[in-house]
Amino acid sequence: MVDAAPTRELILTNLGTPSAPTESAVRAFLAEFLSDPMVVERPRWLWLPILHGIVLRRRPARVAALYRTIWTDAGSPLAVESERLLDAVRADLGDQGSASLAYRYGAQSLEAAMAAAAARAERLVVAPLFPQRTASSAGTVEATAHAIARRLGLEERLSVAHLDPADPGYVVALADRLRTAVQEAGDAEPEHLVFSFHSIPAAVDRREGGRYQADCRRTAEALTAAVAWKEEHTTVCFQSRFGRTPWLGPATAATLADLAARGVKRVAVSAPGFLTDGLETLEELSRRGRETFLAAGGESFVLARAPAGHPALAHALAALSA
Repeated sequence: MVDAAPTRELILTNLGTPSAPTESAVRAFLAEFLSDPMVVERPRWLWLPILHGIVLRRRPARVAALYRTIWTDAGSPLAVESERLLDAVRADLGDQGSASLAYRYGAQSLEAAMAAAAARAERLVVAPLFPQRTASSAGTVEATAHAIARRLGLEERLSVAHLDPADPGYVVALADRLRTAVQEAGDAEPEHLVFSFHSIPAAVDRREGGRYQADCRRTAEALTAAVAWKEEHTTVCFQSRFGRTPWLGPATAATLADLAARGVKRVAVSAPGFLTDGLETLEELSRRGRETFLAAGGESFVLARAPAGHPALAHALAALSA
């Protein structure tokens, strides 16, 4: 234990990203991610042979090609935006605390971040960057943090703090991003507002008492009110399904096609569950979602950027270390 250490260090914890848009880097990332039993809840004896014998042979090349469409000179968009968010949180904290960044999978591991923070601070506050809570996102971060703390003898120094799905600062950041996207598009006002969240298996949501769906709807309702939108002109839907088991719906792609088929010409889309932009927003929504809507007869598709770096979100996250 270090004398005169800062009282607390806030460890912002995001999902993670491949180190490069290559087949080998994506394979390594997916192997770690999809091996987590809190992400894929199948018996290990059944799932691991499928993962290594089929999934990791077929998916990495295709996923790497998708990553190449969004990769920047600065690297992975998720990593770049996570660093922006960290900078904003540090600026908000000033000399009142410290903050660092970790990923659940891939580089900058949570264990390394916690070990480094323990040498600097008396208390460690791990903050999963997932306001809508479920086992495969906030849950695995929390469980992993506690397991690491036990291993490193930090149990009494660790706490895990979750951003509320209707936190006022978070909602202000989302609303600002949405308004900015609509203004910059310069089109007529959207007719319909679509909230797209990452889907999860329906069985998992049932087991968790419907908390994830409830969290998503709390965020959507708060954001609808913040932008003074009519609730009847909004839809909550879910994207990024994996596998053949039933997942939460309606699916985002089907929702966009259906809206266009019903005569809606202009939509605005917000993906509130993603605090940083990444493959799900920049490729799945911005490219494929747009193509789906326009191909079905839509005319204007506006996507709000993630709120990373917004001072209101940074303030909300910084407050978790108080």
